Amino acid sequence: MKYYNQYPVPENVRYSRYSRKDCSPAPCTRSKVSLKPARSVHFPNDIVFQDHVREGDLEQIGRFIRARKVHLNTIYPSGMAAIHEAVLSGNLECVKLLVKYGADIHQRDEEGWTPLHMACSDSFPHIARYLLSLGASVDAENECGEKPADLIDPDCKELVKMFEVGCV
Repeated sequence: MKYYNQYPVPENVRYSRYSRKDCSPAPCTRSKVSLKPARSVHFPNDIVFQDHVREGDLEQIGRFIRARKVHLNTIYPSGMAAIHEAVLSGNLECVKLLVKYGADIHQRDEEGWTPLHMACSDSFPHIARYLLSLGASVDAENECGEKPADLIDPDCKELVKMFEVGCV
């Protein structure tokens, strides 16, 4: 503030915020600004639910299902159902929760993939083992005619061993 008092201020100049004599603030002349946003964004329940599944938020998933805000076997705009999303996230507990509430382990996505196809394709042996224990079909073919075993990465020894002849 080196130059603040360099020039004298004439007595007849009044500042809008402070009066020269008592230096008290002048009353606010602006209208009160609302802190509430002018608009708010609301996403459909299916979209919010799908995000909870991807994040593996078991508490929120349970709340949505119990409140009947979603249908478990709905195919989302992503082309998959909730169980497919859970398998792709690699979250076995999420898959178990969805199955507990009635998700179909034979549900197909838009390209005919079952959850077992996805577990094999993405190298999730723990999820594949769980789905197989529930009776998931090893013979189910997607639209390209591929079975789950056809999608296994040869480097995933656990899945390769699981799908050897006579082991499934």
